[in-house]
Amino acid sequence: MSLNGLRAALAEDKSYSRLKAHAARPPAKRSQDLEIGAPQGMRAALLAEMVDGLAEAHDGGAGTGNDGAPPVVLAVTATGREAEDLAAALRSYLPLAGIEEFPSWETLPHERLSPRSDTVGRRLSVLRRLAHPENDPVQIVVAPVRAVVQPLVKGLGDLQPVSLAVGDERPFDAVVKALADAAYARVDMVSHRGEFAVRGGILDVFPPTDDHPIRIDFFGDEVDSLRWFAVADQRT
Repeated sequence: MSLNGLRAALAEDKSYSRLKAHAARPPAKRSQDLEIGAPQGMRAALLAEMVDGLAEAHDGGAGTGNDGAPPVVLAVTATGREAEDLAAALRSYLPLAGIEEFPSWETLPHERLSPRSDTVGRRLSVLRRLAHPENDPVQIVVAPVRAVVQPLVKGLGDLQPVSLAVGDERPFDAVVKALADAAYARVDMVSHRGEFAVRGGILDVFPPTDDHPIRIDFFGDEVDSLRWFAVADQRT
C-alpha cells in the first residue's frame, strides 16, 4: 500500500521538506554531519525523502559519483529484525525494485558452522547489484550493524551467476561445472537451497534465493524447459 500521500502532507512542514532539499544539493554543499531527530515511525518516510533528493541531484548531474553511478542510501539498524521492519515500511514509499536488505551472517567468526545458503545468496545478490548499477540500480540498502562491520572479500559483486533460459545452448557438463564452482552442493536428490542433482539430461537446482527448486530439461545442449517442482514429492 502506497503512503506517498502522507509524505505530501508532511512536506508542508518546513523541517521535513528541508531534508529532501538538503539531499538534492551537490555533494560539496551538503553538511558532513547532519543529525535528525524523529520518532521511529518517521524513519521510512525520512529515508524516502533522502532517496528522492539524491535521485534529483543525480538526474541534474550534481550527485553523480566519480564512476557515474547513481547514489545509494545505506540505512543501518541495530538488529536484523529492525532491518526487516524498516525495509517493509520503505515499500510503502519507494519502488520495490530499489530496496534491498543486506543480511548478516547467523554464525560468529569462531563457530565451526556455515551460514545458511539463502543468506549467502541474498548477500551476493545485493553486492552484485551494487557493483553493476547499470543493469539494476539500487536506491537504498537496509542492513543491521552486524552486517556492515563484517569484512567482505573484494570482488564478490563481480561473480557471474549461473543464468539459463529456455532455448539457450550451453554444454551440459559446463553448466554442471559452473554450479559446482558457484559452491552448489551436488546431491542425489535436491531437498535444500544451494543443492543440485543430475539425472540423465535433467538438472535439478535449488537457488539460494528462491522458494522452490527448478527442474531444467536439456535436449542435447539446449535448454528445453524450466519448471518449478516440489521438494516433498519431487513432482513438477
